[in-house]
Amino acid sequence: MQRINAIQNHVDNKASVAAKETLTIVDNRTGKSYEVPIKDHTINASDLKDIKVPGGPILRSFDPGYMNTSCCVSRISFIDGDKGILRYRGIPIEQLAEHSCFEEVAFLLLYGELPSTKQLQGMKQAMMSNAHVHEDIVRIIKCFRHDAHPMGMFCAVMASLGTLHPEGNPVMQGQGLYKNTSARNMHALRILGLAPTIAAMIQRHRAGQPFTGPNESMGWTENFLCMLDKFTEPNYKPHPKLVRALDILFILHAEHELNCSTAATRHLASS
Repeated sequence: MQRINAIQNHVDNKASVAAKETLTIVDNRTGKSYEVPIKDHTINASDLKDIKVPGGPILRSFDPGYMNTSCCVSRISFIDGDKGILRYRGIPIEQLAEHSCFEEVAFLLLYGELPSTKQLQGMKQAMMSNAHVHEDIVRIIKCFRHDAHPMGMFCAVMASLGTLHPEGNPVMQGQGLYKNTSARNMHALRILGLAPTIAAMIQRHRAGQPFTGPNESMGWTENFLCMLDKFTEPNYKPHPKLVRALDILFILHAEHELNCSTAATRHLASS
């Protein structure tokens, strides 16, 4: 009996190895069958274009709300909320939260690998050198009521940045801009540098407080807290424990995977 079971297991294993990663679809309208490849537990919706009745329209998939649709393959992050798994570029979030700073994680997400000491220093300098806002941004923020919703203010101000940098506008520079790696890197660093400054200015505007500019000698997170809380102290520095706690929080939220806002931005940018 043991020998029979062993033979059966051997046959079953061979059968599983021989199984093809495909989906067979039978069109009952025509009687034709179609074999669609399966990759990463997903079929390509474009493969359904081959299925149609003679002289009729192609077959399409319909999925309101993206309830069961993938629109890209991400090599940036992986998340499984049910299992508590989050990885950036294959590295567990626990390791990054314990051993890395936000600037290091930002470099990892943008360029696919952790930076060297020299690269990290360059990343920090690039982010902080882009932290200064144009005076027009100051005037825009002051135009809002003090009780305006901070996210509405933030979205409006971030959108206005496009008017200050025509070199980043594909309408003016051409569609080749999307393939320009140096241009993409420049704008990514510009957003990373400006976002905390704008957020801090909005908070201080809502509190009726004067704006505090960025301090390039500080780290990204430390500078953000300083812009939020500094008043007249000439050598003000946020508490290191608060800086580290917020830095870890920023690391945890650095990559949003393909959520609703990310999908919407991809659609908007590709139109």
